[in-house]
Amino acid sequence: MLDTSFRWMRVQFVLWAFFILLAVPAAAPSAIAAVYDSSRIVSIGGSITEILYALGLQQKIVAVDTTSLYPPSALKDKPNVGYMRQLSAEGVLALSPTLILAIEGSGPPATLEVLKQASVPFISVPDRFSGDGIIDKIDLIARDVGAARRGACLAAAVRRDLAALDTMRGQIHQRIKVAFLLSLANGRPLVAGRATAADGIIAMAGARNTFDEFDGYKMVSDESIVAAKPDAILAMQSGEHALSADTVFSQPALAMTPAAKNKTLIAMDGLYLLGFGPRTAQAARDLALRFYPRLKFGDLPSENNRAACDR
Repeated sequence: MLDTSFRWMRVQFVLWAFFILLAVPAAAPSAIAAVYDSSRIVSIGGSITEILYALGLQQKIVAVDTTSLYPPSALKDKPNVGYMRQLSAEGVLALSPTLILAIEGSGPPATLEVLKQASVPFISVPDRFSGDGIIDKIDLIARDVGAARRGACLAAAVRRDLAALDTMRGQIHQRIKVAFLLSLANGRPLVAGRATAADGIIAMAGARNTFDEFDGYKMVSDESIVAAKPDAILAMQSGEHALSADTVFSQPALAMTPAAKNKTLIAMDGLYLLGFGPRTAQAARDLALRFYPRLKFGDLPSENNRAACDR
């Protein structure tokens, strides 16, 4: 009899514990997300560096890569680990980092494998070319470096800018066709297709990428250029990929496009144009003004409220 009572008490206790557990809400993923030691950050990728500076964490950065062109003081004041796609594991680890943040697409793969196997936390930051992609990038970086509150403030400011940009795009009723020209190799155009930063910024500026039938960057034929009929050519204005209107429209195929009639070559700073960081809504607005000079695109909210987030 006593044994039966004891077993019944055990059953009651297990049931009681089970219902107590059901009543306790599970912890949200963000509540248990890892926060890393951010005292010595190596920042690989221009948009990552820009976000860290916007979060007020520049003093924790011990090195950057060559694409970290904004703010200008970053590459001037910080040690340089080289181009993001040509990294040296020894060069990065020699700086004794406590955290490595690297934009998706960094390399080479062998170097990344060494860095991932090292004792230093290595975070690969996704690079999606949309407004949501920018917000996700800010949220991830802010969370991992323990700056969630400042990250939320920065993300909110970027959302306001993106919303204002969306309203401005409402003025556009007929989208122009744009070709992004990365380079001219022996007279052959290397252009941007889908799933590229160029494709993303063209869409954000209210235009259409005329080469939207393939992914990535691709050399195209003269016949393809003529058939695409771009109204404007977009390019980067600085660095090894700088192009001039005379160079572009001296090419026979490009000279036969609608863009050639008024030599409509629009060149902008590469990181500003393609970085997809905190300034991208401004870059898209500036680009839209070049595409549609008769439209009225005013200031974005962040340009009228430059106060930093509470640090």
